Amino acid sequence: MKTSLAVFGAALLAATLPACSDRAQEESREAGDAIGSDIEQAGDDAVQATEEAADDAGAAARDLGRDISEGADAAADETGEAMSEAGNRIRD
Repeated sequence: MKTSLAVFGAALLAATLPACSDRAQEESREAGDAIGSDIEQAGDDAVQATEEAADDAGAAARDLGRDISEGADAAADETGEAMSEAGNRIRD
């Protein structure tokens, strides 16, 4: 009887091990899929942030170029006025 009970217990244990293994494999696959999805989302977020930063840098460069141009125009105007005033003083 003890031998039959031991054989039954071993058979029961052997029958449940593959089920646990299948369950563990499924959970591992699901975890892997979740990690893959997280990595893909992080990559997408990084691409979006990079594109936004590039757009911001482009806008800043355009603004800087406009400011330099306006500053150069103002400096040229003031230089022209100063030269005109100097010429007028020399004539007088």
